[in-house]
Amino acid sequence: MQGKRAERVATLIKHELAEAISRRIRDPRVGFVTVTDVRVSEDLKYARVFYSVMGNEAEKQGTAEGLERARGFFQREIAKALKLRFTPHLAFSRDDSIDEGLKVDTIIRKIHEED
Repeated sequence: MQGKRAERVATLIKHELAEAISRRIRDPRVGFVTVTDVRVSEDLKYARVFYSVMGNEAEKQGTAEGLERARGFFQREIAKALKLRFTPHLAFSRDDSIDEGLKVDTIIRKIHEED
């Protein structure tokens, strides 16, 4: 569980990343990305960014590579916006919960169709 300050910083990072991805990043591999959550360490030095992306596995891998390549750019954008002593080190993790939810939804529909 994060403290209040870490939660506020996580919310600001999420907003800044979403803005940077949608408006300022030029890498075509990072097109349809949604930042789903950000978790910041209590000392504000590390931030784990959870994202979801639609597409096949190759496109998802390309997106992961694009995000990792743009990590320095994202950290600079966050540094400009947040004015913290240290800019959190970003680590990206794919969030497959949306895909898993769609699979569960499909299974439930099939069960209802069989009844």
